Amino acid sequence: MKTEVRIDKWLWAVRLFKTRSLAAEACKKGKVFIAGVAVKPSRNVKVGDVIQIRKNPVMYSFEVLALSENRMNAKLVPGFMRDVTTPDQLELIELGKLAGNVSRARGTGRPTKKERRDLDDFVAPHYIDEDFDWDFDDE
Repeated sequence: MKTEVRIDKWLWAVRLFKTRSLAAEACKKGKVFIAGVAVKPSRNVKVGDVIQIRKNPVMYSFEVLALSENRMNAKLVPGFMRDVTTPDQLELIELGKLAGNVSRARGTGRPTKKERRDLDDFVAPHYIDEDFDWDFDDE
């Protein structure tokens, strides 16, 4: 059994990323950390390491329980990693879900032409014409 595996292979194998190239790209962009240090895709991971992945705005944390270079069935993943994300980070996920429900109703999308014209009329400045009667008190 292997004692070390490339981090991009491991992230792909435990289904944290859909493809290995996406895992490698996340490493290159500085979104994957081990012990608080951004890692390159070629960095080896060992059993017991805690890997952190930043997917804005949440920092997910996973402990390595076993190593594998081959992509596995989703049912086998809990034997290879354990989610150790802190409760405050999990709270950010919940807040994001709640904030998403406040936005525009699903399916309404962009404003229609009529709604756009109404918005433009509401926002557009209105100027006083030259033939405006400035004599208020004269009747």
